Amino acid sequence: MINVFVICTGNSCRSVLGEALFNHLGAGRIQAFSAGSHPKGKIKPVTLATLQRHGLPTQALKSQSWSEFANQPMDIVITVCDNAAEESCPVYLNNAIKVHWGLAEPSHIQGSEDEIMDAIEQTYGILEQRIKKMLSLSLESMSPEKLSKELKALADNED
Repeated sequence: MINVFVICTGNSCRSVLGEALFNHLGAGRIQAFSAGSHPKGKIKPVTLATLQRHGLPTQALKSQSWSEFANQPMDIVITVCDNAAEESCPVYLNNAIKVHWGLAEPSHIQGSEDEIMDAIEQTYGILEQRIKKMLSLSLESMSPEKLSKELKALADNED
């Protein structure tokens, strides 16, 4: 089982979408967690609604600090927001492969409820596409250097 840690500053939208998608699409192969450097303490309702609309479970999801995972070994750490990319990851993550999949915060856009939902759907779609591509790789047999390069390319080479 590969442990994937999806990090964002607030852990209320993008990182939660990533955690849920990884656990759903990578069932039996990936165990994903999400957390934030400055967690909001609750997941945005539009995030939960998006996951439920796609049939993904939401019961176990919560907004939490990355410090809660100090004793959980992680294989891959993915930052999904620019703020988290610029922060130093906790020391306990030094051995993990780190990659940045920057995404704009969809719930911060100014607009109608429909426009916000559309933005979250787009973010969901981008994450789903990247995760599916990642899962098509031979993750278990790649060298850390090759895996890091491949994971970074997923964000750089959008279709």
